[in-house]
Amino acid sequence: MTVSVYVPFPVTVVLAVLAPRLARRFAPRAAAWALAGGALVTALGWLGSLALLAFTGLAQIPEVAEEGRWSVTALRADDPVYLTVSAVATVTLLASLTGLAVAAVRQVRHLLWARRECARLPGELELAVLDDASPHAFALPGAPGRIVVSHGMLRCLGGTEREALLAHERAHLRGRHHLFQTAWRLTAALCPLLRPLAETGGFVLERWADEEAAEHVGDRTVVARAVGRAALASAKAPARASLAATGGAVPQRVRALLAPPPPRRALPLVAGAVLLALSCASLAEAMSDSERMIEGAQFAACVTALGDTAMPARPPAHGPCGHPPRDRDEAGPDLR
Repeated sequence: MTVSVYVPFPVTVVLAVLAPRLARRFAPRAAAWALAGGALVTALGWLGSLALLAFTGLAQIPEVAEEGRWSVTALRADDPVYLTVSAVATVTLLASLTGLAVAAVRQVRHLLWARRECARLPGELELAVLDDASPHAFALPGAPGRIVVSHGMLRCLGGTEREALLAHERAHLRGRHHLFQTAWRLTAALCPLLRPLAETGGFVLERWADEEAAEHVGDRTVVARAVGRAALASAKAPARASLAATGGAVPQRVRALLAPPPPRRALPLVAGAVLLALSCASLAEAMSDSERMIEGAQFAACVTALGDTAMPARPPAHGPCGHPPRDRDEAGPDLR
């Protein structure tokens, strides 16, 4: 697994550099799904590669080798991964898992808070209007979720703009955008290189809601005006939620709404899928190599334990060790 185990790392870098730039040019719904899927697959590849590299170092500890019944000498001869690389991978793996655990706890707390807030809101309808002079408008995920708008925000908008604002927030709930945010935050905590995807993902979700609001209202200019006025009105108000019409880069969103709908491009998505498939295939090959390496080291340890008995040129299908390597090249070094 000399090369294959490292492939997910450059794939992660390429995705972190190119995906945020390309996602802003896609249709937002497709871009959101592509970013979420790419982040999850890349994070798993990152985690798997670190785990394999860390294992090669841990497996060479005599106590671990004795417990696993394999030969440290055979393992070192068969696996060219340096102990320094393995040690760095181990530290990085522990840091990644710690970051993932902390982020998971925060996300669970955030979702529980949103559900509690939904239950406390007055009324049972989807829309809850707060008697608050400060301009606020956001969506609270829950079962099924609520749209929260203050009187201060409603006074800032006209009739059709209010309809566009509500359609925007309704799109957040209908698309379950909080699940996309959760995926990006967890993957970014696991692999910091994926943070640009999480940042771009927030913008893409707002664009997704903008496009659905434009389809509902039937006028992109009205939605652009509603987004701009809501952002100006709430500029000095503290943010209460991330799924809000005033989120993301508002000037870019307004420009996108004043332009024609973005075209659907399949080629970049296909190229990204091929890149992720390469990462998965390389990781699968590295795992297979690691399994064969351990089998060879176990066979070598078994032969050594049998003493100086004659060993056939080709290991038998069912030798005294019970689990010989799959072929002659995987038999490991002769330790007699």
